[in-house]
Amino acid sequence: MEKAKTIWMDGKFVDWDNATTHVLSHTLHYGNGVIEGTKAYKTDRGYAIFRLEDHTTRLLESAKMTLIDIPYSVDELNAAQIELIRRNEFRGDNVYLRPFAFLGYGVMGVYHKDAPVVTALAAWEWGAYLGEEGMRRGIRLKIASMNRASNTSNMGKAKASANYLNSQMAKFEAVECGYDEALLLDDQGYVAEASGACFFMVKNGEIISPPNDNSLSSITQKTVIEMAEDMGYKVTRRRITREEVYVADEAFLTGTAAEVTPVREVDARIIGGGERGEITEKIQSAYFDIVFGRNPKYSDYLTYI
Repeated sequence: MEKAKTIWMDGKFVDWDNATTHVLSHTLHYGNGVIEGTKAYKTDRGYAIFRLEDHTTRLLESAKMTLIDIPYSVDELNAAQIELIRRNEFRGDNVYLRPFAFLGYGVMGVYHKDAPVVTALAAWEWGAYLGEEGMRRGIRLKIASMNRASNTSNMGKAKASANYLNSQMAKFEAVECGYDEALLLDDQGYVAEASGACFFMVKNGEIISPPNDNSLSSITQKTVIEMAEDMGYKVTRRRITREEVYVADEAFLTGTAAEVTPVREVDARIIGGGERGEITEKIQSAYFDIVFGRNPKYSDYLTYI
């Protein structure tokens, strides 16, 4: 990770290396923290943060679900993120923002009510999450041996730190087996999501993505669905089985970090022609037109710095 100059913590900007916490911070031991992933893109008018309001709102909603009391409003956090981009004087094509809140030092034990809440905003320059080659050629995907945790076992709709242990184990398994990314099924055997992205497949010209019954409610997924429908594609939200994935014409992942990443292989089954599909390429291109400010129809999704 490339360092930036400063990080915002509880209303103050501190040097990158000084943005620290105590080893007995509650979240380090019990996992209750909430995170967001947001991106700013370098447009012709300077940096613009994509769907800032939506991401900040989701952070506060995740915190409410997990009983973390963030003492800042959406407007205050939005303004701080804008200032964070300004102060760091980035130069790259895109910048990743990581708003998050965690329980700090003060109490120990599972009951967390009296633990202090720390709210922080960090940003750094970050390239393609699954590699530039993956964006062009497509990635290899492995269906993980473990399921995404069921809705009865945790706060699955929260973008919570603890939920990502499941993702970490699935991702590690996939990479150790020679793949690029993991796809997790739900407890009934239907596609849930990748370790850090949503799944789409294309069959006979129809774009299909699973519902968010057992996955994070994704802002990028919503954007891609809206955009694809505006482009004239039929988009269907329904359950997807493992077998359907294997015989899809095309497949791709979406997310703030993943953006629109093609999938060329799943569990040793070649998807389509084994490369980025025609519809996937059009969706990918249209998405980058939006986030880089080249499509005025979606200009309201951009907050210019």
